[in-house]
Amino acid sequence: MSELCLHLDEDAEAHALVRALRDRGVDVTTTSEEGLVEVSDEGQLDWAAAAGRVLLTYNAADFCRLHANRIQTGRHHAGIIVAEQQRLPVGELMRRVLRIRARLSAEVMRDRIEFLNRW
Repeated sequence: MSELCLHLDEDAEAHALVRALRDRGVDVTTTSEEGLVEVSDEGQLDWAAAAGRVLLTYNAADFCRLHANRIQTGRHHAGIIVAEQQRLPVGELMRRVLRIRARLSAEVMRDRIEFLNRW
């Protein structure tokens, strides 16, 4: 089973969170680092899927819709993690992401959406 690799979209790519995850050995990319600024949400999900990365976002409405559409049309993604914007301090966000990584493999996350507030 493979460990989760993450991609943080523009909304979620707080430098402190990226640094905290990387300091703990998490393979993380960000929208700005990958030159994806101004790419649509669907484009972000396409990129993450092609790269085998679970997308972490605060944009629940759009990514829940995109997830449902992909499931209905048989298009796949590597997984989506939705966090509540500005609800948790960076340390708590990091701990919850690490819990997901410890319990769910990349294979299990495929075509799945997880809400960070449940972790």
